[in-house]
Amino acid sequence: MCRHLAYLGPTVTLGRLLSEPEHSLVRQSWEPRHQRHGTINSDGFGVGWYAQGDPVPARYRRTGPIWGDRSFTDLARVVRSRAVLAAVRDATRAGADGEAAAAPFAEGPWLFSHNGAVRDWPDAATALAATLSPRELLSLAASTDSALIWALVLHRLREGHDLGAALAAPVRELAEASPSSSLNLLLTDGRTIAATAWGDSLWYLADPEARRMVVASEPYDNDQRWCEVPDRTLLTATRTRVVLVSLREKHAGAPHQGDEGP
Repeated sequence: MCRHLAYLGPTVTLGRLLSEPEHSLVRQSWEPRHQRHGTINSDGFGVGWYAQGDPVPARYRRTGPIWGDRSFTDLARVVRSRAVLAAVRDATRAGADGEAAAAPFAEGPWLFSHNGAVRDWPDAATALAATLSPRELLSLAASTDSALIWALVLHRLREGHDLGAALAAPVRELAEASPSSSLNLLLTDGRTIAATAWGDSLWYLADPEARRMVVASEPYDNDQRWCEVPDRTLLTATRTRVVLVSLREKHAGAPHQGDEGP
């Protein structure tokens, strides 16, 4: 499985967000506290961030463990952003995709991560893969379940669906095709965060006064304001607002308006 995190708020260094907290994402790569499947997230990592005035994020991804990457340490010290998505990876299966399989996946203004696994991959996802065009299939970022899920989400984003709806529909479809799958998805456009809790832990930290929002697989510190998201739930959030909707409800993923840009 994996651990991931998305942030919207005042400008911070990547280090302040990802490596300095007591239970940071870097530490979660070898010592997660709430991970339900797997124990070590050392099969790659990635971070995406938005620069002021630029809607298209930059990314830094590697195949090895985040704790051993000195270039990331330098980046984390100097790169600053108001919107970030980062992930550390525990590969479901060994493969040759390298950093192409490491989240965040990206296109245009969007960053995406999947924490989980599609059971009986790839057989269980064959019918859903067939709903994509040949061009979309040939453009898969990697030969992994996460890359296919990203393609399904991206298909809906291109059709104009809001972030929440773009996550909710694939989660329901994949869960129906492979009921024991773990489908914690995380998506941002630098203005809004959408996430699903489906089979693994998900938490959020809201600080409306500071206009700060963090959505993560697990808390990175002991702040008492962290709230756990119930399983089978869709979360959408801006810097000042959180909406939780049960994914058991037929219309989960209704339009949700973001606020100012990154």
